[in-house]
Formats: sequence, structure tokens, C-alpha cells
Amino acid sequence: MKGMHHIVIQNKRIRFAFSIKRNITIIRGDSATGKTTLFSMIEEYGNLGKDSGVQIQCDKACVALSGKYWQETLENIHDSIVFVDEDSRFLKTKDFAKRIRNSNNYYVLITRENLPALPYSVEEIYGIHCSGRYMDTRQVYNLFYKIYSETNPGKILVKSLITEDSQAGFTFFSQVSKTRGICCENAGGKSNILGILQKRLLDKQQKETLVIADGAAFGPEMAHISQLLRGNVNIKLYLPESFEWLLLYADIFNKPFIRKRLEEAENYIESEKYFSWERYFTDLLMEETKDSPYPYDKSNLKDFYLQDKVVQKVLKAMAPISLAKE
Repeated sequence: MKGMHHIVIQNKRIRFAFSIKRNITIIRGDSATGKTTLFSMIEEYGNLGKDSGVQIQCDKACVALSGKYWQETLENIHDSIVFVDEDSRFLKTKDFAKRIRNSNNYYVLITRENLPALPYSVEEIYGIHCSGRYMDTRQVYNLFYKIYSETNPGKILVKSLITEDSQAGFTFFSQVSKTRGICCENAGGKSNILGILQKRLLDKQQKETLVIADGAAFGPEMAHISQLLRGNVNIKLYLPESFEWLLLYADIFNKPFIRKRLEEAENYIESEKYFSWERYFTDLLMEETKDSPYPYDKSNLKDFYLQDKVVQKVLKAMAPISLAKE
């Protein structure tokens, strides 16, 4: 499955309206915010159809997955939007993560837990809020909102860098940092960033620090890190989809169609092939450079990508972030 899909689920009392565009969407929130109601309505419609009093409008089938035999049920679901509630214990298992890989379904996961086995985007974590009455006064209208609505930190004069990536991204930013007197450290993976930041916060002489990580798969880390950094003005997060996305977005190849691919990525990324969008951007970059003098290699970044003209384009794409010279 690919593309954006608009979903309306309603009965006489309540209406949910939202759109999804990735293979994994997370719905988060406290009790009494409508999460369980949403799942129950889909489940009722699956069991009773129109007799449930529920109406579902979507170009794809919407299915509730639960129960002891969820594995067998999932094997028979294709090209559908699958909803899973947090009461389903299998949601947090590695078996579930393995089974939805290479799937042609989209998944909407209703949970307050972080799911480290799944590479979901920080952009696709939502809460539900009630926006009032819809049409007649008996029906409550609910909308989704992004919990982490801004993943660009705005203006920051960076004096210290931490990269999630220990390969091409770190090579690029460490070289840029050397010419600017900036300390650059690689975390060796997204799961290590929290511990590094906890140590940084103990430093009374904190420098303006920027953390660069792949937003396309950073969702499981976001709750703990955003809570840790709440109120701290010296440490900021910059979460592009991936380093490869940043190179493509910087337009270093002067190919206009690439920007279109980035702006409408959901129309090109097939869920069955790409468990996480970052892999798509890597493949796109490799495909566009394979017959050039500077083929992209994640483990061995070519000198071309470290040229000043390329660096300047990438830094411009990161604006208003500034990697200052000491």
C-alpha cells in the first residue's frame, strides 16, 4: 500500500476524521481521550456491519486486530488499514514487529507505550482532541493532532553536535565540525541518545548542542527525550527524515523531480518494500548516483559530498540552524 488515505468513522454520538500516509501511525493519549472508543467502533463494524450503527468511509478496508489468534487473522488481511489497541499484549512483541514487516497493510497502533521494535516516524504520533459538535448537536467531532508538531528546532547557534548516524552522516558532520571548531560525537544508534543527553544535562557549562537523528524512525525515542529536554534551551533536536533525505532535499544534484518525490513521498513509497521511509531515501539517493562519479555509499562517503559547494547547500537546507565558527 502507498499514498494518503482519509478515514471517517462515526455513529450517532461520535465522529472521527483523520488521514494517514505511512505504514505505521501511532495514536497516543491518556484515558478518556477517545482511543478505545475509536477501536471499539471499528471492531463493532467488523462484527456486525451496518447493524452496528457505525459508518466507515475510506478507500481501503479498516480492520480491528485482536484476540488470541491474531497471527492467523493477520495472515488473511491484505491491502487494508489495520487498527490495534493497547490492550492487545502482542502489540509490544518482536513477533508482531516481524509479522508486519514487508506487509502491504497500513497499521494504526493505539498505545501509550513506546514500541522500540518498530521504526515509526516522529511525525506520525498523534493525540485526539474533541473539536465540538458536528452537524447535529448530538454528535461529538474528534480530530487527530500531531503530538510533536515541530521537529525543526528553529534558530540555534550550534557549538556541539551529536549524530545518531555513525556512518555517512557522522562522516559529513564531523568534517564540517572540524572546520568550525565544533565538537561532534556519534551516538552509535538512536537508543543511545537518551543516555548521552542525560550526562550532558549534568554539565554546568553546557554548550549549545544539536542532536541530529533520523526522524523517519525516531518515534520510539521521542517521549523520553522530549520530557528530558523540557525547559532546556541549550539542547535541541533536528530530525530530518534521514541524512540521505537531507542530501536530496539540499538539491545538490539539480534534479527538480527529486524535490517532488520528497514532497509527495507517500505516493512513491510502497509499504511492502519499505518498513521505514529512511530506507526509501537511501535507495533513491543510491539510484540517482549509481552511474555518476560520486555513487553514494553509506559506509564510505565519497569526497564529493565533502566539497564546500555541497556542504554549503546542505547547511542552507538546514536553515535557520547555524553551525558557527568559533
